[in-house]
Amino acid sequence: MFSQIIGQEDIKARLIQDAENGRIAHAILFSGPSGCGKLALAIAYARYLLCQQPHNGNACGQCSSCHISANFEHPDLHFVYPIIKYKKPEDSISDAYIKQWRERLGKGLYFDMEDWLSDMKAGNQQTLIYAAESEQIQRKLSLKSTMGGRKVMVIWMPEKMHSSCANKLLKLIEEPPTDTIFLMVSEEPDKILPTIISRTQRIEFKGVETEKIAEALSRYLPTEDAMTVARSAQGNYTQALKVVDNSRDNALFLNLFIMLMRLSYLRKIKEMRKWSEQMAGMGREKQKAFLEYSLRLIRENFVYNFRLPELNYMTKEEAEFAKNFARFVNERNVIKIMDEINRAARDIEQNTNPKMVFFDFALKMIVLLIQ
Repeated sequence: MFSQIIGQEDIKARLIQDAENGRIAHAILFSGPSGCGKLALAIAYARYLLCQQPHNGNACGQCSSCHISANFEHPDLHFVYPIIKYKKPEDSISDAYIKQWRERLGKGLYFDMEDWLSDMKAGNQQTLIYAAESEQIQRKLSLKSTMGGRKVMVIWMPEKMHSSCANKLLKLIEEPPTDTIFLMVSEEPDKILPTIISRTQRIEFKGVETEKIAEALSRYLPTEDAMTVARSAQGNYTQALKVVDNSRDNALFLNLFIMLMRLSYLRKIKEMRKWSEQMAGMGREKQKAFLEYSLRLIRENFVYNFRLPELNYMTKEEAEFAKNFARFVNERNVIKIMDEINRAARDIEQNTNPKMVFFDFALKMIVLLIQ
């Protein structure tokens, strides 16, 4: 439903008007930054196009097409998306991961490649829309519409399409079967074949307005906290949702960060070792998340010294801590501290002993805090 899309009102109105006036492009490219709602809007538009009785600028929610597409399993709604290699090259098609894809959509339409990689348990593997996908797309779109109406093919991240796959689809995209519509969703359109882009109607998205994000987040957070998270998201609603999901971890991370800084300042070596052992007991993903959080907090404390509140994006608890701590982060040490955090994150990524990584980082903070 369009009502579930955060912001982008002008694009919603344009799409609905084009559909009502019978001016639906056979191939549309939605492009814009991460978290702006491109995929969410593409799926809402696909539901609208497949609805048998759309009215008031939305799918009716009552017809058989609406009931089926609610679970993203409509026989005339097809998805293509980047995947990791599946067994053999000829088996590496989107449908190999359709179960994980539908589960991901069921969790919410705002997500990013990091989430999708996690769903596929990709590890360090790279994603691609493989050459074998072109035959699947041609086969699916050659069939008659099951519901007697339109067929919609949503392609997420077409920039990940293998060149042989993209070249095989040029003719199909230019002259698709009757009542067939391609909806492509891209974050890096410059990496798509120009010959494909030239065959599409391009719609450019901007980041979501801060006020719209704050309004949506107010369902989960107090108004003031919602605005703080919205400002820090900088137009990325997916990132804002992650901050909300990680709020409990962030409270833990703040306490661990405060503990480390106090122990380092007081040079309590034994307690610092215990702190590093506590960090080592966490999983690698949480360790990486803590270091990423620490990087942000160092940056925010450095900015805090300039006394420009509009440039700071901290919670009440973080801002309270910054009142006394910010003076220890200055022009002489801020880059060195951030370098050490990045180095620790790299070592954790490479499976270095976490107890050694965090104890070494803590020891270096003794010297850096007094610079």
